[in-house]
Amino acid sequence: MATRKAAEKSESTVETVVSKVKPPITFKEFAKEPVKGLMFICIVAVGYLYVDIKLSNSEDKKMMRTEIESLKSDVSTLVEHVRRSDSALSAATSKITVLQELGKIK
Repeated sequence: MATRKAAEKSESTVETVVSKVKPPITFKEFAKEPVKGLMFICIVAVGYLYVDIKLSNSEDKKMMRTEIESLKSDVSTLVEHVRRSDSALSAATSKITVLQELGKIK
């Protein structure tokens, strides 16, 4: 009984919405002036594409932010390795220079 009332209520709601929502252009108007109808369709299509590209761009931005954070940590690790190897090279160069001055190596 309750489902029947709910079905009747939903049908009446659907009928109410259908009766109140009218398409912006009727078929007769479209037949008279097809350019206006096509322009309306084009405007709707462009609007849809605009929203779609904005949504896909926001998803790409989120993905790129996580990738940028990962790359930043990789770069900082590599900078630390370069700094250490530069220090080691500097120490080795100074030892070789001292040994050459002392005549221990040529």
